[in-house]
Amino acid sequence: MEEDADNRTRFSSLCYINDHVGFRGTIKSSPSDFVVIEINEKGQLVDKAIDEPLHQVNSILPKAQNIAKKPKLDLQSLSFEGGHKQALDTLTRCSESDQSLQHRLENEDTGHDRILKCEEEKSDVFNSLLDEKVNELLAQFACDIKEKLNSKTELTGPSPEFSLGKILDKSQRASLHSAIRQRYPYLITVGKNGEIVVKANLEYKELCHLVSEEEALGFFKYLDAKRENSKFTFKPDTNKDHRKAVHHFLNKKFGNLVETKSFSELNYNAADPSVVITVKFREKAHKHRKRPLLDCEERKALYTAFTLRKENLEMFEAVGCLALKLGVIPSDFSYAGLKDKKAITYQAMVVREVTPERLKNIEKEIEKKRMKVFNIRPVGDPLRLGQLKGNHFDIVIRNLSRQINDSAQLKERILEAIENVKSKGFVNYYGPQRFGKGRKVQTDQIGLALLKSEMVKAVKLFLTPEDSDDPVNRAKRYFLQTEDAKGTHSLMPEFRIRERAVLESLHRFGVTEEGCVQAWFSFPHSMRIFYVHAYSSKIWNEAVSYRLTTYGSRVVEGDLVCLDGDVDEEHFPSSRVHLVTEEEESANIYTINQVVLPVLGYNIQYPKNKVGQWYHEILSRDGLQSCKFRVPALKLNAPGCYRQILKYPHNLSSHLIDGSDANVQTEGSCISGATLSLLISFDLDSSCYATVCLREIMKHDV
Repeated sequence: MEEDADNRTRFSSLCYINDHVGFRGTIKSSPSDFVVIEINEKGQLVDKAIDEPLHQVNSILPKAQNIAKKPKLDLQSLSFEGGHKQALDTLTRCSESDQSLQHRLENEDTGHDRILKCEEEKSDVFNSLLDEKVNELLAQFACDIKEKLNSKTELTGPSPEFSLGKILDKSQRASLHSAIRQRYPYLITVGKNGEIVVKANLEYKELCHLVSEEEALGFFKYLDAKRENSKFTFKPDTNKDHRKAVHHFLNKKFGNLVETKSFSELNYNAADPSVVITVKFREKAHKHRKRPLLDCEERKALYTAFTLRKENLEMFEAVGCLALKLGVIPSDFSYAGLKDKKAITYQAMVVREVTPERLKNIEKEIEKKRMKVFNIRPVGDPLRLGQLKGNHFDIVIRNLSRQINDSAQLKERILEAIENVKSKGFVNYYGPQRFGKGRKVQTDQIGLALLKSEMVKAVKLFLTPEDSDDPVNRAKRYFLQTEDAKGTHSLMPEFRIRERAVLESLHRFGVTEEGCVQAWFSFPHSMRIFYVHAYSSKIWNEAVSYRLTTYGSRVVEGDLVCLDGDVDEEHFPSSRVHLVTEEEESANIYTINQVVLPVLGYNIQYPKNKVGQWYHEILSRDGLQSCKFRVPALKLNAPGCYRQILKYPHNLSSHLIDGSDANVQTEGSCISGATLSLLISFDLDSSCYATVCLREIMKHDV
């Protein structure tokens, strides 16, 4: 196994739970020596499932244009009496400037159709929730604000406000908030103890300095509608500097909610190329909003599930390659867990907005990248991390030998070790792959920088080169010397998807705190939070080693235990965690199998003994004594969880092969009998690491 010296040093300092002697050997001599097959939530190996018949895409993705629309609200039909006629004129005059926008959006893609449909269905909210007098005053206020925003002069003094009064019903307030912002995109609404206050949207005025009024109105309508999977496209633009300014404004003001991309228009004149800026919501950025869309039916997204087989390929590299071939972005893929690089791995994946037929069309192309996709079928939802029962492992350990200064029979040592771990388990450390292969920088160091909101430092750590002189490290070295993101991007090999995405953002926004925040947003949420989790994982490893060294297998006062006898998942609520009392320690009520330790986060409790003190000392050492485990700038929240300190392999079987058993086949390999080898198979629960289990068996850092 290729393992760097720093990782070996880090893991060699961690203690064991078993006292057998162990043995030495080599794993991952080739990818075929380490086969990982995901076990889904039904307990099935994902490589064994049979392809399901492909369903018609239209059965899960109805065409928006076939959905009947409600008639548009006829402004002239609103009844006003006496002085109310002036308000009608005002409201009609303010609406006229939106007519060309409506005409353009009605002929745009279905995403804009849905926005208009939602707007039309809300148009009577004003009449049902506001009386005529308030409607009249709101229309007048809106027109006055729009005239001020469209004027050349800067707004001075406090921003004018207009109160709609108190509305006690929460759902009615939500409907009115949205209806106002849809009708008047140049206004914003705020809530104050049930009261709705309307004022000028100053960001609208800023955007109008960069794009037309029509585009600004359309963008803010799009932004408020929050239609999942929809897009908004600005008009074609031939000026690169101007496009860069628009990108910068949108990402600075709304980068946490949306992402922007530039695309060349089809059939453009080569002498005068036009490029359009397209805006789409970031994945999950608006799924958990407090004010759901109450009266607009959500369009069902298209998801295609498949099993991915990859060989000797990093997980994120595989996803980047698939995204490139399918014309989507890496965040459109979801998966239940990360898999090893130097291995043959099988795992379930789901991709958004790609049909099963389209995925089948790239099968031959990706074979060259040592990937295969099968079990392709439409599904209704994406996967989430942890949505699996565990993993099955088929592993070959080669070059077996005794530990140094051990004179016992090797076969006896191997049998003893396997039986010990079967019956007593192994320490449930996070494995080396959790922290990357880097000798100089590992993922937990990047996570620590993110938790301290040191964005520039985190990016530079990510782009820190190793000592080797390959193209990737030469490019990284050039960046640290020059901070020339554009030049580094041209040097960075195309297969390094993540590095190129970061460099592209740094070129657009600069190597500043703000620019580095945008660079991190070029990663999907699951990848950003991965670095934070890496830091928490490192601390957990050290904590459990300290706990076992300090107290051994005794359950002592102040320990945390899980009240359920067996815990199959990593994430479970604090209500299932109990603090051991002095009386319970004396009565030996709990066993070491029930002891858990917290994985760092904002919603955990610490042990009330020396281990708890150790946690606080470590956080103080790393400058996190007041850390809330939230990174607002990157939309990262780490609530924390609890993890059992011991785990057990399931269905463990083994077979020794010596020189007389030559040519025994495993997947893609042939074992010759030059030395003694061990074939070992077992299942592990999700979030457990085979390398950690093998380390406990062999008493040797693998």
